[in-house]
Amino acid sequence: MSVHVEVKRMTVPQLRACKGQRKIVALTAHNVSTARIIDDYLDFVLIGDSTAMVAYGLPNTLSFTLEQAGQHTAAVVRGTRHACVVADMPFGSYQESPAQAFRSAAYLVGMGADAVKLEGGEVMADTVEYLVRRGIPVLAHVGLMPQYVNAMGGYLAQGKTPEAAAVILADAKALERAGAFGVVLEGVIEALGAEITAQVTIPTIGIGASPACDGQILVTEDMLGLSGERVPKFVKRYVNLEEIMRHAVERYADEVRAGKFPETQHCFGTKRP
Repeated sequence: MSVHVEVKRMTVPQLRACKGQRKIVALTAHNVSTARIIDDYLDFVLIGDSTAMVAYGLPNTLSFTLEQAGQHTAAVVRGTRHACVVADMPFGSYQESPAQAFRSAAYLVGMGADAVKLEGGEVMADTVEYLVRRGIPVLAHVGLMPQYVNAMGGYLAQGKTPEAAAVILADAKALERAGAFGVVLEGVIEALGAEITAQVTIPTIGIGASPACDGQILVTEDMLGLSGERVPKFVKRYVNLEEIMRHAVERYADEVRAGKFPETQHCFGTKRP
């Protein structure tokens, strides 16, 4: 008799309990194949609105739609068994009102997300509280916020002055009070990342922040060398998959043109050698 072993996903309460215990590991994904490969090694996987740039070649995240986020979320859910699944809420899908945010978040949860992520400081605290009180876990995001790229004047490091740092710290605390289970700190100066981590009781997830953060996240394509020549300062490339793929495709093309592929063993109705 076969024995069915159920693999349990990491839950939001388990993620929150990592604070002060161990580091949280996260990456982005937007398709089944990538999600399947990275799942075993992560605590949570993010369907980031960065999908707009890495999958669609768009210049920023602002035109990524809720429907696209939902379809990519469903794909990542199908490709994972272990990691908690967090879905980014696209620009324009939650800023209008808490009620709009709930409808959008409920859609993403319906597609399989365990939690949602939204950008914004203290101004989004009421929305975060509204969602959390209605059963939707929220991961906050402060500092460099790609959905605010036009207002910020580009992808610039944040918190460089004492005044700017104080605002970001206040934002993180306000979102903690509102019920966010964690907060992404993106593109903030290292000292500020460490200070926020020390002053809040929820996990901080760094991306271009500080080693002191309770966890780290990167865009998978960035750390695998699949996002072109430009490498952001905060990214460490662990392999150059673009180079590996180019060599493999070159070999394939050479063999097809030389008549070396396919061989009879790759054809139907033939005996294997």
